[in-house]
Amino acid sequence: MSVCAQPPGHDCRHESVRYDWVVVGAGLSGATLAERIATQLDQRVLVVERRDHVAGNAYDAVDGAGVRVHRYGAHIFHTVSHRVWSYLSNFTDWLPYTHRVLGHVDGITVPLPFNLSTLHALVPGPEAEHLERRLVREVGQGGRIPVLSLLEHADGDLRRLGQLVYEKVFLHYTTKQWGYRPEEIDRAVTGRVPVVVSRDDRYFRDRYQGIPTDGYTALVSRMLDRPGITVQTGVDFRDVVDDVGRARIAFTGPIDEFFDHAYGPLPYRSLRFEHRTLPVDRHQEAAVVNFPDDRAYTRIIEHAHFADQHVGATTVTYEYPEAHEPGRNEPYYPLPTTESRVRYGRYARAAAELAGKVVFSGRLAEYRYYDMDQAVAHALTVFRNDIVRDRRRPVDVPAVAAS
Repeated sequence: MSVCAQPPGHDCRHESVRYDWVVVGAGLSGATLAERIATQLDQRVLVVERRDHVAGNAYDAVDGAGVRVHRYGAHIFHTVSHRVWSYLSNFTDWLPYTHRVLGHVDGITVPLPFNLSTLHALVPGPEAEHLERRLVREVGQGGRIPVLSLLEHADGDLRRLGQLVYEKVFLHYTTKQWGYRPEEIDRAVTGRVPVVVSRDDRYFRDRYQGIPTDGYTALVSRMLDRPGITVQTGVDFRDVVDDVGRARIAFTGPIDEFFDHAYGPLPYRSLRFEHRTLPVDRHQEAAVVNFPDDRAYTRIIEHAHFADQHVGATTVTYEYPEAHEPGRNEPYYPLPTTESRVRYGRYARAAAELAGKVVFSGRLAEYRYYDMDQAVAHALTVFRNDIVRDRRRPVDVPAVAAS
C-alpha cells in the first residue's frame, strides 16, 4: 500500500499509474472491496477518503491520557457469520469483550435492553412476578418482542407493560436519536429495541464478539496494506474522478451525493461527540450508559472498558444526536421514513443503470442501517457477485452526476 495524505502544498493526485478501480471511502466497506480486488484479482486500486484518516466511523486512536478512544461512538464487533469473523481475523487478533449496556431510569441504573432484571428493578415485586409469568407464557422464555409490538398485544397486562417500557426507556431515547417519535420511523429500526424475556444482560448474543486487539484503525490499515493499493486521505472523489481513465468505481459514500442530489437530498441523522478526560480509573459501571430521558445527550461511553485499560485516568464521551447538515457534520444514519424510502428508490434505479461501471456498497451508499459485520458481509457479496462477474468487461468512467 502507498499512502498520500495530501500535506499542504503537495498534490499527489496525478500519479502516473493506471488504476483498475477507484474505491470511494476507507471504512470497512471500502477496505473490504479494495483488499479483495487487489489480492484476488491482482488489480490496482486507488482508495480515496475525504477525512484525514482511514477506518471511517470505526476510527480509534490513543488520546493524551493513554486511552484508546472510539472517536465516532462505541464500536463493538459482533457477528453470527463465521465467514466474516474468519475474514477479518486475517488482519487482527481479538480482545474478548462482552457488551453490556446500562440505562439510567427513575434515578437507578438498570440493564438494557429491557429484560426481566429491568422489570424487577422498576416494578413492585408481586406485579413484576405476574408480568414475568405473562411474558413467559405469551413470548416464551428467552424470547424477544419489539416494544411497539407489546403496545399492540392482545393481552392487556402486556400492553400496560409495553406502555411502561415505551415511556421509561424507548420514547425519549428514540426521539432524541432520530428526531421523530418511535411510531413515525421504520419498524425495521424500532424493532431492534426489544423486551427480552430473560435475565441474560448481554447486549449481543452473537457467537463471535470482540474488540480488535490494536484497534479498528490498525485493522483497516492492515486490510489496505496490500500491493496494488494506494490510499489518499483528505481527498474528495470528485477531485480524482477525471484523472483515473477507465477505472471503475466502488462507491461507499452517500448515494445522493454521488448523483449530485439530482432527486433531492436524502435525510440522515448525525452525532456530536464531547470527549472528556477524568482523573479517575473508572467513571461508570459499564462501557455504555444510556439516558432515555429529556437530557440532550443519549449516552455516555467510557472507552477504557473496551480493552480493560487502567492507566490512572479515563476518557468518557457524551453523545448528542443532531440533524445532518452537509459541510458541517457527518451523515451517520439513514433516516428511515416513508418519504426517504421513496426518494432513495429513485437513486437506487439510477444506480442500477450503472451496473458494470459503478458498484454501491455500505450504509450510506445503500441507505440502509448496517452493523459492521453486515457491512463487511455485503461488501464480500458485492465483490463476488458484481465485481468478479464483470471483471473482464471494458467500460468507460461514467459521469458522476445523473443526467
